[in-house]
Amino acid sequence: MAFGISPQEVLVARRGFHVVETSTVKRLERVGTEFLRGFHAALEDSSSAVLADRLNREVDLEFRGFAFEGAGMALMLLDRLHLERNSLGAFLAGPGEAHKYMVLVGAGWAFPRLPWLRARLDRAMAPLDPLLRWLAVDGYGFHEGYFHPPESIGQCRVPRGVSGYAVRAFDQGLGRSLWFVEGIQPARVAEAIARFPSSRHADLWAGAGLACAYAGGADGPAILQLRELAGPFVSSLAQGASFAAEARHRAGNPVQHCDLACHLLCGTSAEEAAAIPREELSGLPADGQEPAFEIWRQRIQRRFADGTRRVPA
Repeated sequence: MAFGISPQEVLVARRGFHVVETSTVKRLERVGTEFLRGFHAALEDSSSAVLADRLNREVDLEFRGFAFEGAGMALMLLDRLHLERNSLGAFLAGPGEAHKYMVLVGAGWAFPRLPWLRARLDRAMAPLDPLLRWLAVDGYGFHEGYFHPPESIGQCRVPRGVSGYAVRAFDQGLGRSLWFVEGIQPARVAEAIARFPSSRHADLWAGAGLACAYAGGADGPAILQLRELAGPFVSSLAQGASFAAEARHRAGNPVQHCDLACHLLCGTSAEEAAAIPREELSGLPADGQEPAFEIWRQRIQRRFADGTRRVPA
Protein backbone atom coordinates (compact mmCIF):
# COMPACT_ATOMS: atom_id res chain seq x y z
CA MET A 1 0.00 0.00 0.00
CA ALA A 2 1.69 3.19 -1.22
CA PHE A 3 0.59 5.40 1.68
CA GLY A 4 0.45 2.73 4.37
CA ILE A 5 1.68 3.50 7.89
CA SER A 6 3.34 0.69 9.83
CA PRO A 7 1.68 -0.42 13.09
CA GLN A 8 5.12 0.00 14.68
CA GLU A 9 4.73 3.78 14.36
CA VAL A 10 2.11 3.91 17.13
CA LEU A 11 3.99 1.81 19.68
CA VAL A 12 4.83 3.74 22.83
CA ALA A 13 8.41 2.45 22.83
CA ARG A 14 8.89 3.58 19.23
CA ARG A 15 7.54 7.04 20.00
CA GLY A 16 9.55 7.40 23.21
CA PHE A 17 6.59 8.56 25.30
CA HIS A 18 7.07 8.99 29.05
CA VAL A 19 4.76 6.18 30.17
CA VAL A 20 5.10 4.31 33.45
CA GLU A 21 1.84 2.32 33.68
CA THR A 22 1.19 -0.79 31.58
CA SER A 23 -2.49 0.14 31.33
CA THR A 24 -1.49 3.52 29.90
CA VAL A 25 0.70 1.85 27.27
CA LYS A 26 -2.23 -0.32 26.21
CA ARG A 27 -4.63 2.62 26.00
CA LEU A 28 -2.32 4.88 24.00
CA GLU A 29 -1.41 2.09 21.62
CA ARG A 30 -5.08 1.15 21.18
CA VAL A 31 -5.86 4.74 20.18
CA GLY A 32 -3.05 4.65 17.62
CA THR A 33 -4.09 1.24 16.31
CA GLU A 34 -7.68 2.34 15.73
CA PHE A 35 -6.47 5.52 14.02
CA LEU A 36 -4.47 3.36 11.61
CA ARG A 37 -7.44 1.07 11.09
CA GLY A 38 -9.48 4.03 9.89
CA PHE A 39 -6.60 5.39 7.82
CA HIS A 40 -6.04 2.14 5.95
CA ALA A 41 -9.76 1.46 5.55
CA ALA A 42 -10.19 4.82 3.80
CA LEU A 43 -7.38 3.92 1.40
CA GLU A 44 -9.02 0.58 0.63
CA ASP A 45 -12.78 1.24 0.52
CA SER A 46 -14.40 2.59 -2.59
CA SER A 47 -17.27 4.63 -1.16
CA SER A 48 -18.17 6.76 1.83
CA ALA A 49 -21.01 4.43 2.78
CA VAL A 50 -18.82 1.33 2.70
CA LEU A 51 -16.10 3.06 4.72
CA ALA A 52 -18.44 4.34 7.43
CA ASP A 53 -20.22 0.99 7.69
CA ARG A 54 -16.89 -0.79 8.09
CA LEU A 55 -15.68 1.51 10.85
CA ASN A 56 -19.00 1.36 12.68
CA ARG A 57 -18.93 -2.44 12.59
CA GLU A 58 -15.26 -3.07 13.32
CA VAL A 59 -14.35 -0.49 15.97
CA ASP A 60 -15.60 -0.42 19.56
CA LEU A 61 -17.70 2.62 20.40
CA GLU A 62 -15.12 4.13 22.79
CA PHE A 63 -12.39 4.19 20.16
CA ARG A 64 -14.49 4.70 17.03
CA GLY A 65 -13.79 8.43 16.81
CA PHE A 66 -10.08 7.73 16.43
CA ALA A 67 -10.78 5.48 13.45
CA PHE A 68 -12.82 8.25 11.80
CA GLU A 69 -9.91 10.60 12.54
CA GLY A 70 -7.57 8.28 10.68
CA ALA A 71 -10.02 8.12 7.79
CA GLY A 72 -9.95 11.92 7.64
CA MET A 73 -6.20 11.90 7.15
CA ALA A 74 -6.38 9.37 4.31
CA LEU A 75 -9.23 11.16 2.54
CA MET A 76 -7.38 14.48 2.67
CA LEU A 77 -4.30 12.83 1.17
CA LEU A 78 -6.32 11.19 -1.60
CA ASP A 79 -8.17 14.42 -2.36
CA ARG A 80 -5.05 16.55 -2.60
CA LEU A 81 -3.21 13.99 -4.70
CA HIS A 82 -6.27 13.72 -6.99
CA LEU A 83 -6.46 9.98 -6.31
CA GLU A 84 -9.82 10.01 -4.57
CA ARG A 85 -12.22 7.20 -5.03
CA ASN A 86 -13.78 8.55 -1.89
CA SER A 87 -13.98 12.31 -1.25
CA LEU A 88 -13.40 14.04 2.08
CA GLY A 89 -16.20 16.48 1.30
CA ALA A 90 -18.64 13.72 0.40
CA PHE A 91 -17.73 11.78 3.51
CA LEU A 92 -18.31 14.81 5.74
CA ALA A 93 -21.59 15.60 4.00
CA GLY A 94 -22.71 11.99 4.32
CA PRO A 95 -21.95 9.13 6.71
CA GLY A 96 -18.95 10.86 8.32
CA GLU A 97 -20.95 13.93 9.37
CA ALA A 98 -21.58 12.70 12.92
CA HIS A 99 -17.80 12.43 13.39
CA LYS A 100 -17.11 15.80 11.75
CA TYR A 101 -14.85 17.10 14.52
CA MET A 102 -12.61 14.05 14.45
CA VAL A 103 -12.55 13.76 10.66
CA LEU A 104 -11.41 17.38 10.32
CA VAL A 105 -8.72 16.88 12.96
CA GLY A 106 -7.53 13.85 11.03
CA ALA A 107 -7.48 15.82 7.78
CA GLY A 108 -4.84 18.04 9.36
CA TRP A 109 -2.50 15.09 9.75
CA ALA A 110 -2.06 15.30 5.98
CA PHE A 111 -0.59 18.82 6.12
CA PRO A 112 2.94 17.82 7.21
CA ARG A 113 2.90 14.85 4.83
CA LEU A 114 2.41 17.00 1.71
CA PRO A 115 4.87 19.91 1.46
CA TRP A 116 2.58 22.12 -0.65
CA LEU A 117 -0.17 21.85 1.97
CA ARG A 118 1.95 22.88 4.92
CA ALA A 119 3.52 25.69 2.89
CA ARG A 120 0.10 27.26 2.15
CA LEU A 121 -2.21 26.45 5.04
CA ASP A 122 -4.73 29.04 3.90
CA ARG A 123 -5.22 27.20 0.61
CA ALA A 124 -5.27 23.82 2.32
CA MET A 125 -8.01 24.98 4.70
CA ALA A 126 -10.11 26.86 2.13
CA PRO A 127 -12.37 23.94 1.06
CA LEU A 128 -13.11 22.98 4.69
CA ASP A 129 -15.97 24.06 6.96
CA PRO A 130 -15.69 27.86 7.47
CA LEU A 131 -16.03 27.62 11.26
CA LEU A 132 -14.41 24.28 12.03
CA ARG A 133 -11.52 24.37 9.54
CA TRP A 134 -9.18 25.32 12.39
CA LEU A 135 -9.59 21.77 13.71
CA ALA A 136 -7.41 20.65 10.81
CA VAL A 137 -4.59 22.90 12.06
CA ASP A 138 -5.23 21.42 15.51
CA GLY A 139 -4.62 18.02 13.92
CA TYR A 140 -1.38 19.33 12.43
CA GLY A 141 -0.26 20.38 15.91
CA PHE A 142 -1.09 16.98 17.36
CA HIS A 143 0.83 15.26 14.56
CA GLU A 144 3.95 17.31 15.26
CA GLY A 145 3.80 16.66 19.01
CA TYR A 146 3.17 12.95 18.48
CA PHE A 147 5.86 12.34 15.85
CA HIS A 148 8.37 15.12 16.55
CA PRO A 149 8.31 15.92 20.29
CA PRO A 150 11.98 16.99 20.57
CA GLU A 151 11.37 19.86 18.15
CA SER A 152 7.73 20.81 18.75
CA ILE A 153 7.69 20.25 22.52
CA GLY A 154 11.30 20.23 23.63
CA GLN A 155 12.26 23.26 21.53
CA CYS A 156 8.74 24.80 21.44
CA ARG A 157 9.12 25.08 17.67
CA VAL A 158 6.28 26.20 15.39
CA PRO A 159 6.67 24.89 11.82
CA ARG A 160 7.39 27.29 9.00
CA GLY A 161 4.18 28.39 7.33
CA VAL A 162 2.14 28.40 10.56
CA SER A 163 1.36 32.01 11.45
CA GLY A 164 -1.38 34.26 12.77
CA TYR A 165 -4.29 32.48 14.40
CA ALA A 166 -3.02 29.19 12.97
CA VAL A 167 -0.36 29.20 15.73
CA ARG A 168 -3.10 29.13 18.34
CA ALA A 169 -4.99 26.31 16.61
CA PHE A 170 -1.69 24.44 16.22
CA ASP A 171 -1.08 24.79 19.96
CA GLN A 172 -4.51 23.40 20.79
CA GLY A 173 -3.51 20.20 18.99
CA LEU A 174 -0.02 20.27 20.44
CA GLY A 175 -1.58 20.45 23.91
CA ARG A 176 -3.60 17.33 23.11
CA SER A 177 -0.43 15.51 22.12
CA LEU A 178 1.08 16.21 25.55
CA TRP A 179 -1.48 13.85 27.06
CA PHE A 180 0.12 11.09 25.00
CA VAL A 181 3.77 12.15 25.00
CA GLU A 182 3.81 12.69 28.77
CA GLY A 183 2.08 9.38 29.46
CA ILE A 184 -1.17 10.74 30.98
CA GLN A 185 0.80 12.20 33.89
CA PRO A 186 -0.61 15.62 34.89
CA ALA A 187 2.61 16.82 36.51
CA ARG A 188 4.60 16.10 33.37
CA VAL A 189 1.96 17.79 31.20
CA ALA A 190 2.13 20.90 33.39
CA GLU A 191 5.94 20.91 33.36
CA ALA A 192 5.97 20.67 29.56
CA ILE A 193 3.51 23.56 29.17
CA ALA A 194 5.50 25.70 31.60
CA ARG A 195 8.51 25.55 29.26
CA PHE A 196 6.58 27.33 26.50
CA PRO A 197 6.22 31.11 26.28
CA SER A 198 3.36 32.23 28.51
CA SER A 199 1.39 33.49 25.49
CA ARG A 200 0.95 29.87 24.38
CA HIS A 201 -0.17 28.39 27.71
CA ALA A 202 -3.94 28.89 27.40
CA ASP A 203 -4.23 27.01 24.12
CA LEU A 204 -1.95 24.21 25.29
CA TRP A 205 -4.10 23.75 28.41
CA ALA A 206 -7.26 23.69 26.29
CA GLY A 207 -5.77 20.87 24.24
CA ALA A 208 -4.78 18.95 27.36
CA GLY A 209 -8.34 19.25 28.67
CA LEU A 210 -9.78 17.93 25.44
CA ALA A 211 -7.45 14.92 25.43
CA CYS A 212 -8.14 14.19 29.09
CA ALA A 213 -11.89 14.03 28.45
CA TYR A 214 -11.85 12.40 25.00
CA ALA A 215 -8.97 9.92 25.15
CA GLY A 216 -9.23 9.29 28.89
CA GLY A 217 -6.85 7.18 30.94
CA ALA A 218 -6.79 9.27 34.13
CA ASP A 219 -8.64 8.55 37.36
CA GLY A 220 -10.42 11.12 39.52
CA PRO A 221 -7.40 12.18 41.63
CA ALA A 222 -5.27 12.63 38.50
CA ILE A 223 -7.94 14.77 36.82
CA LEU A 224 -8.22 16.91 39.95
CA GLN A 225 -4.44 17.29 39.93
CA LEU A 226 -4.59 18.40 36.30
CA ARG A 227 -7.22 21.01 37.20
CA GLU A 228 -5.12 22.28 40.11
CA LEU A 229 -1.98 22.52 37.98
CA ALA A 230 -3.81 24.46 35.27
CA GLY A 231 -4.10 27.39 37.71
CA PRO A 232 -5.41 30.48 35.90
CA PHE A 233 -6.06 28.42 32.76
CA VAL A 234 -8.73 26.22 34.31
CA SER A 235 -11.45 27.69 32.08
CA SER A 236 -9.34 26.79 29.01
CA LEU A 237 -9.01 23.28 30.37
CA ALA A 238 -12.79 23.10 30.84
CA GLN A 239 -13.46 24.45 27.35
CA GLY A 240 -11.32 21.65 25.90
CA ALA A 241 -13.25 19.08 27.92
CA SER A 242 -16.56 20.50 26.68
CA PHE A 243 -15.36 20.20 23.08
CA ALA A 244 -14.55 16.54 23.79
CA ALA A 245 -18.00 15.99 25.26
CA GLU A 246 -19.68 17.60 22.25
CA ALA A 247 -17.58 15.54 19.81
CA ARG A 248 -18.64 12.35 21.58
CA HIS A 249 -22.27 13.48 21.92
CA ARG A 250 -22.47 14.34 18.22
CA ALA A 251 -21.03 10.96 17.25
CA GLY A 252 -23.16 8.99 19.71
CA ASN A 253 -20.19 7.46 21.52
CA PRO A 254 -20.38 8.70 25.14
CA VAL A 255 -18.06 7.09 27.67
CA GLN A 256 -17.78 7.13 31.44
CA HIS A 257 -14.31 8.68 31.52
CA CYS A 258 -15.56 11.71 29.57
CA ASP A 259 -18.39 12.18 32.04
CA LEU A 260 -15.94 11.95 34.96
CA ALA A 261 -13.60 14.50 33.36
CA CYS A 262 -16.48 16.90 32.71
CA HIS A 263 -17.72 16.62 36.28
CA LEU A 264 -14.26 17.45 37.62
CA LEU A 265 -13.12 20.00 35.03
CA CYS A 266 -16.41 21.64 34.03
CA GLY A 267 -18.49 21.13 37.14
CA THR A 268 -21.23 19.42 35.16
CA SER A 269 -22.07 16.18 33.36
CA ALA A 270 -20.71 15.38 29.90
CA GLU A 271 -24.20 15.79 28.45
CA GLU A 272 -24.55 19.27 29.95
CA ALA A 273 -20.97 20.22 29.02
CA ALA A 274 -21.63 19.14 25.42
CA ALA A 275 -24.66 21.42 25.21
CA ILE A 276 -22.61 24.54 25.95
CA PRO A 277 -20.66 24.63 22.64
CA ARG A 278 -23.94 24.14 20.77
CA GLU A 279 -25.61 26.96 22.69
CA GLU A 280 -22.70 29.33 22.11
CA LEU A 281 -22.88 28.88 18.34
CA SER A 282 -25.90 31.16 18.28
CA GLY A 283 -25.22 34.52 16.70
CA LEU A 284 -21.52 34.00 16.01
CA PRO A 285 -20.15 36.84 13.86
CA ALA A 286 -18.30 36.31 10.61
CA ASP A 287 -14.54 36.06 10.73
CA GLY A 288 -12.93 39.41 11.43
CA GLN A 289 -9.71 40.28 13.23
CA GLU A 290 -10.41 37.14 15.23
CA PRO A 291 -11.87 34.04 13.59
CA ALA A 292 -15.39 33.13 14.63
CA PHE A 293 -13.88 29.89 15.93
CA GLU A 294 -11.89 31.79 18.56
CA ILE A 295 -14.86 33.93 19.58
CA TRP A 296 -16.78 30.69 20.02
CA ARG A 297 -14.05 29.28 22.26
CA GLN A 298 -13.97 32.47 24.34
CA ARG A 299 -17.73 32.32 24.86
CA ILE A 300 -17.44 28.76 26.11
CA GLN A 301 -14.56 29.63 28.42
CA ARG A 302 -16.57 32.43 29.98
CA ARG A 303 -19.34 29.95 30.78
CA PHE A 304 -16.82 27.91 32.80
CA ALA A 305 -14.89 30.74 34.42
CA ASP A 306 -16.79 30.37 37.70
CA GLY A 307 -18.25 26.88 37.41
CA THR A 308 -14.92 25.07 37.47
CA ARG A 309 -14.01 26.70 40.77
CA ARG A 310 -17.15 25.36 42.43
CA VAL A 311 -16.19 21.73 41.90
CA PRO A 312 -15.34 20.22 45.30
CA ALA A 313 -11.71 19.22 45.73
